[in-house]
Formats: sequence, C-alpha cells, structure tokens
Amino acid sequence: MKNPLDPRHIRRKILIEELFKGDFHPQKIDQEAQIILNQKDFLDAEIEKAAPEFPIEKINKVDLAILRLAFYEILTVKKEPAKVVIDEAIELAKEYGGQSSSAFVNGALDHFIKK
Repeated sequence: MKNPLDPRHIRRKILIEELFKGDFHPQKIDQEAQIILNQKDFLDAEIEKAAPEFPIEKINKVDLAILRLAFYEILTVKKEPAKVVIDEAIELAKEYGGQSSSAFVNGALDHFIKK
C-alpha cells in the first residue's frame, strides 16, 4: 500500500476528487484538473482504445477519473515511469472505487501499455 502521507499520492487524490466533481457540471476546480479535463476528448479516446468493451458513458465516474489522470500522466506529463503511474492508479481505485474498480483500472492500463 502507498504511503498515505506521500505528497504525490495526496496530490493524485485531490485530482481524482476534482476530476470526479468536474465531470458532473461546470464549476470551479483545481487548475491541473482543468488542464486534464481540457484534454478529455483525447484521453477518453485513448481509454476507449484500451477498454473497447466499455463505452466511456458506461464507465463508473470514479474509475473514469482515475483512468483520465493515469492516461494524462503517462501520455502528457511523462514524469513518472508508466509502472509507477499504474500502481498508483490501482491503489486509488482500491481506495475510491467499487469492488471491481482496481481490476478494471489495471486491465485497461495493462492493455494500453502492451499496445
């Protein structure tokens, strides 16, 4: 399990909350979350390629926020190795998502990385 006091983990938790919140209706959200949401069409297209059996509108909103953040970090930020981003996304899915969230997030990201 990730160190809950790790500033990177805390930042990712905040971003997940902001992305989740920003997905429902326009409102003031964190600047970095807004940057991610500005790339929503690009990120969602990549997510759909990684999980073609799950249309974006059918993906749980929490899982979608986690995947958007992970894809953003892997494709745009490129600061951390993909393996680190994936591990963190799985931990966030365990913390915030439902029973099958971590398996879904892991599967989508694993499929994406293998391509």
